[in-house]
Amino acid sequence: MESPPNFTPLFFFISLTLTLTISTIVSANSEGDALYTLKRTLSDPYNVLQSWDPTLVSPCTWFHVTCNQNNRVTRLDLGNSNLSGHLVPELGKLEHLQYLELYKNNIHGVIPPELGNLKNLISLDLYNNNISGTVPPSLGNLKNLVFLRLNDNRLTGPIPKELVGLPNLKVVDVSSNDLCGTIPTSGPFEHIPWNNFENNPRLEGPELLGLVHYDTNCS
Repeated sequence: MESPPNFTPLFFFISLTLTLTISTIVSANSEGDALYTLKRTLSDPYNVLQSWDPTLVSPCTWFHVTCNQNNRVTRLDLGNSNLSGHLVPELGKLEHLQYLELYKNNIHGVIPPELGNLKNLISLDLYNNNISGTVPPSLGNLKNLVFLRLNDNRLTGPIPKELVGLPNLKVVDVSSNDLCGTIPTSGPFEHIPWNNFENNPRLEGPELLGLVHYDTNCS
């Protein structure tokens, strides 16, 4: 008597494929939801975000969004797009994001601490906006970060000491804000030019001593 055909390996393969496919779709939808939340907070007079349709399965077809081969968002390129509004905590859900480019807009409000969840982030470019509040210490979690450009905003408070521990950080520019306290001189800050800290009247550093009057109350 012949044994019935063994479908177990085939069934396992099909189940695994379906599971991975569903997981990818769910992840893509989650990232799309996060980006669409950002869109809803922004004023977009030139319809730069017109293609951001939340009914699509994946945000990878949206303009200004780049994905990897697994359909996970890796770049958000919205620099110089005449956008205004504020950043949203949901951006911290884009766990594969490497480049967050929102420079030269009119973004206001604070930098969400949730951006510290973006463990793959290489470049954070928020310069030339109207961002206020402090630089979140959570950015010290971004161990892959190379470029941190926050210049020409309205940031206050100290430069977080947590940033000293970022092993790959090569470019830091926080000039033209209202930061206070002392400029770090160790770790990646050892090689950052002093002019990347200028135009912060309450920020103190060895090369700036005697040039400005410091307010010792930094908070």
